[in-house]
Amino acid sequence: MFTHPELIEVTPRLERFAFRLTRNTADAADLLQSTLLRGLEKKHLFQEGTNLFSWLSKVMYNMFASNYNRKVKFESQYDPEPYIEKKSVPANQDFEIELQDVGIAMETLTNEHRDILIMICVKGMKYAEVSEALDIPVGTVRSRLSRARDNLQSAISEPKHDPSASNASKAYQSTLMAA
Repeated sequence: MFTHPELIEVTPRLERFAFRLTRNTADAADLLQSTLLRGLEKKHLFQEGTNLFSWLSKVMYNMFASNYNRKVKFESQYDPEPYIEKKSVPANQDFEIELQDVGIAMETLTNEHRDILIMICVKGMKYAEVSEALDIPVGTVRSRLSRARDNLQSAISEPKHDPSASNASKAYQSTLMAA
């Protein structure tokens, strides 16, 4: 039989071995816990004078192998996850339209505002980096960004004016008047 301090002593090596087997931190922690539990349950089978780490690593490997075989046999046959991961989903039409609206609204902005928005919001640059790149104070970057966001928001939220629709409604109204 082994003692608890001996078990604690080999635990870090078992933890590394579990990670090498599973290649996943959470699965390795689960495997380690199961191994330690099994080791304590089967403590009476441990032969004195043998290597505790070797015995527990063999227990761990057998548990890993049987769990792997079970997973391959039962779970992967009906597991939709690989199929779902391979499936590509095109962008939603609403998002495409919104993106198009943002693109149109960006064209209405001044070059200064467009550059600030692109540098900070798209490229993810910090205010200090933009300040240095444009050779302006950080406070100016902040105020331009604020104004650019406000202008972009108002350009996006303006009602869309379709000139062909108004021409069509005028033509419809004139046909009503003539009738």
